[in-house]
This record gives sequence, structure tokens and C-alpha cells, in this order.
Amino acid sequence: MTRPEFIFMLTRHDRTVENAVDLVETAREAGVRHIGFKDIGLPFTVLQTLASTIRETGAKTYLEVVSLDRDSELRSIKAGIALGVDYLLGGTHVDDALKLLEGTKIRYYPFPGRISGHPSILEGTKTEIVRSAVDLAGRPGVHGLDLLAYRFAGDVPKLIRQVCAAVPNKPVIVAGSLDRAERIRAATSAGASGFTVGTALLDGAFPASPDLAQQIGYVQTIIRQF
Repeated sequence: MTRPEFIFMLTRHDRTVENAVDLVETAREAGVRHIGFKDIGLPFTVLQTLASTIRETGAKTYLEVVSLDRDSELRSIKAGIALGVDYLLGGTHVDDALKLLEGTKIRYYPFPGRISGHPSILEGTKTEIVRSAVDLAGRPGVHGLDLLAYRFAGDVPKLIRQVCAAVPNKPVIVAGSLDRAERIRAATSAGASGFTVGTALLDGAFPASPDLAQQIGYVQTIIRQF
């Protein structure tokens, strides 16, 4: 099994935290190579500084779009293009997004299924979500999927396995509420190529020192098992 990618999100409850720029150095020192943030929480000028600071560490940059309406989502995608992020995660207005992203080098991972609320919730049955995943994965310009698995009220490991099996040629990142070791293990064992953790790390949810570096280290020990 290929070791999954750990994406450290500089976010709490689906918003980029105010001190995100300051936290990048801690992540760099801990060896994190994938760092992301949300389109909500900081003004664009600060996001510019944040994206630049992440790039200076040599890490890949991720913007996850959690805007609730079409116009806000498209503004966020345009911001991601202007920021020059490596990966754009999330969003549901896929046809519009693909038009904007055409010609860029950004890797696009939209949300399968029906998404509502903030923080985001994944709605629908497993069958509907898998069908959505297959539809999205088959579109040119979609490089992978951003699955809000632990925002789904059902058998989450089974959902992840079914989605990953249905789109074998597209990587699936599991995002949202990975706040304990067993969820990370379940996601990666089910076939996810990567996962995001934000709030749990910043809140010291894992059984290690609440110090951020120690929290990151704990997550890194989990993925070394794969």
C-alpha cells in the first residue's frame, strides 16, 4: 500500500485561522510537505502572504473551497488561480470551475455528493455519493476527489471503500473531522490516497502534548505504519 499524504490544514471549523502564517514554520520544522487553507477566514492579501510562505518551505499548497453559493465559489476559485495554489479541493459547481481552471496547472479535486451547511455536511445515500464520484471522476480536468466522509451519517469506512473502488484511476482525499487515530487508519486502509487534518491538530485532540509540533508528530507516526 502506498503511504497516504498527510495534508495539514491551517483551519479550524472550516475557516482559515488568523495566525495561519505563523504556523507554517512549525509545520516546516515538523517535515510537513502538504499544507492547505480554506477560502474563508482571511482577506485575500493575507492569503497571498500565506501561500507564498508555504511555497517557500517547499511544501505543496492546497486551497479547499467551502463557499455555499455559486458566485462565492467561483470567486474563491479565481482567488486560488491568482494565488497559484497547486491543488484546489472541494466545491460543487464543477462545470463552471472547469471552465475557469482550463489552461492552469492546478490539480482539481471537487466534492462528490450533496454538500450543505457550514461546516460542510455530506448528504445522500452511499449509492448516490458513489454515483456522483464516478460522474465527477470521468470528467476531463478533474484530477481526483475530495470526500467529506466523516461528515456523512452512515458507515464511513464502507463509503470510502466504495468510492475508492469506483474510481480506481483517480486519487481520493478524505477531508473533515479526522480527529482521532482510528479515523485516519480507517480512511487510509479503505484506499484513500490522502487526508486532511486541521481543527483536531490545532485543538490538541490527539493523545500527545497539545503542542502543535507534537500533535503533527503523532499523525506522522500513524501514516508511517502504511
